[in-house]
Amino acid sequence: MKLKLTAAIGLIATCLPFVAHADIAGDHPGYLHALVDLSAARWNLQHRPGDVAVSIQEDRAISEIDRAIGEIKKAAHDDGSNTNNLPREDAELDRPGRLHHAMDLLDKVHGDLEREEANPETRSLKHRALEHVDRAMEATKRAIRDVERTR
Repeated sequence: MKLKLTAAIGLIATCLPFVAHADIAGDHPGYLHALVDLSAARWNLQHRPGDVAVSIQEDRAISEIDRAIGEIKKAAHDDGSNTNNLPREDAELDRPGRLHHAMDLLDKVHGDLEREEANPETRSLKHRALEHVDRAMEATKRAIRDVERTR
């Protein structure tokens, strides 16, 4: 009986740090990857030479990306993620042109943000960020269509 009690106490003592850690807000890698990819998408949109019609759409996309970055930084901070140690860009450049690359990055960001959020305090921030990413994607799609029409 004493051996069973000692074993049970040892098991509890071993598992306790893991159980306690489960409730602590930790790094949400989706937020960190999203920040990197949003910054890269923004750069691609901002540094693409184009005409006025495309520039309007690019400006809209950049504005939405900036808003998404703000929401994600808040959510990452609230979640306990360290935004000072960001990973590398996720998306590979598989199509020519910065608009397409920006679109690929925004698509990747959307996937990163769609993951389930365990911290209820950051869910609304995540959903607002997703709305901004969706608007940036739509503006980027319009810019791509505008470029294709002028060819």
